[in-house]
Formats: sequence, structure tokens, C-alpha cells
Amino acid sequence: MRLSTGLAASALTALLASTAAEAAPKDLSGTWLTGDGRAKVRIDRCGPSGSNACGKVVWLKSPTDDAGAPRADAKNPDPKKRARPIIGLTLLDNLKPDDASFAGEIYNADEGKIYQVSLERESEAELSVQGCLLKVLCGSQTWTRVPDVNQQAAIQPEAPKTAPKPAAKPAAAKAAE
Repeated sequence: MRLSTGLAASALTALLASTAAEAAPKDLSGTWLTGDGRAKVRIDRCGPSGSNACGKVVWLKSPTDDAGAPRADAKNPDPKKRARPIIGLTLLDNLKPDDASFAGEIYNADEGKIYQVSLERESEAELSVQGCLLKVLCGSQTWTRVPDVNQQAAIQPEAPKTAPKPAAKPAAAKAAE
């Protein structure tokens, strides 16, 4: 049995297209809770034609230090950057597509160090994060997708609560008095 040239070409094109789709990394866009549950990182597309991935801290479990001030990038090796607040800090900058993942660098504000990182979506709800220092000291964790909401609102101070004002009496009730 022989396949026609057109049918064979169509089958080959479909096979190549499906292989390319499998190799392309899945979009990382969304808000992700870190493996230790201490931070949420919002990842969006960035870079040339939106092909890269960037991420910044949008929530912290403990947003303030012992003195009540917003947590800062205190361990940054650049003294000029140590006062930067952690919330809003870019941790992932221009990660590039690399086979089925995105690769580049991640900043660890807890240590003030930069690591090589690879991020790959395992499912709709899970993101595999693998980081290495000097390509030998490596670790990994799974981040979990969380709803996109105004994360920074969590650290706004509460407005003072005031007692409700008594309801005004209707004009007819005032006239009857």
C-alpha cells in the first residue's frame, strides 16, 4: 500500500508541528506561591515580542520586619539597593525560552545572591523551579498557582474603625416632637 505524496507530506507536517509544540515552553504567566509559602511571585511575559518571562514579588507572608517597617533587600551586595522594599522587587528578569522551560537568573533576596534558574510548568497548577549556583550546587522546589488578586493590599495598614453615627430621624418624626 502506497500513500500519496500529498497525504505523506500532510502527515509529516502534522508530526513536525506537534513536536515543535511539545518543545515550546508553556506560558508561565500568573501568580505563584513559592515552595516554602513565604512569598507570591507574579510572572508575566516580557522582552522582545513578549517571548521571555519576568517575575516580581507581589506578596509576603511576613511583609514587615520586627520594627514594623516593610521588609527590604537588606542582603543585597550593592549597598545602594539595600533599602528597596521586597514587595515589588524583580526576582526573575528576561528568562528566555529553552526547550520546554524558561532559563536565566533568579535573585534570592534572603541571601543577596543570583542563581541560574530553569522554570517549567508541570501542570496548570504547578511550576517546577530548579536553581543552581556555579552549576554544581543545585536545588528545586514546586511553586503553586494562586488567584491573581491585588496582593499588595495585604500590607496596607487598616483604617481606624469609628463608631457608626446614629441614623437621622425622618423630618415627619422631628415635626411630631
